[in-house]
Amino acid sequence: MEQQTASLVDKCLIATPAIKDPIFAASLVYMCEHNQNGSMGLVVNHETSQILDDVFGQLDIHCDNEAIKNQPVYIGGPVQLEQGFVLHSGSGSWQNSAEVSGGIHLTSSLDILQAIAKGKGPENYLVILGFSGWASGQLESELQQNSWLTSSCDADLLFHQKPEDKWQVAFDSLGFDISMLSPVSGNA
Repeated sequence: MEQQTASLVDKCLIATPAIKDPIFAASLVYMCEHNQNGSMGLVVNHETSQILDDVFGQLDIHCDNEAIKNQPVYIGGPVQLEQGFVLHSGSGSWQNSAEVSGGIHLTSSLDILQAIAKGKGPENYLVILGFSGWASGQLESELQQNSWLTSSCDADLLFHQKPEDKWQVAFDSLGFDISMLSPVSGNA
């Protein structure tokens, strides 16, 4: 009998010390898709060396607002780094947008960046390059190997915590000491 796994959409993956890959070490991944065909998420706590003004310049978008221009750009994962996403709260009439869950949306069309540049975009947002992807069963295997812990997620964690604090805030929500994690995995 095949085991059914609960969906991880709208949850966070918290990288454990078992992950040695520098792309995912100390990462907090917001899960956007998780089904029998595979999984897709976005690292929400690793900034790139770019700021939003760099992205605007590449796309020929004009912005006068210094606070908007200086927003950080995040690296969502190692897959398709040329692909940009805006993870945001609230809906809008963006061309390529989907609700992930509970008022959190993912948009990948240029119109949202144009609106942000004009100060007419969503109130809360992260601009992210690339994504994290897992083939069917791959994420479940990594979970069994203690590479990831899962936690609930909310707009405060995604949009209002400092990037360097997000991993710890998510971990603390689990209510146990990280030193209690076993470095070896197993199944009962």
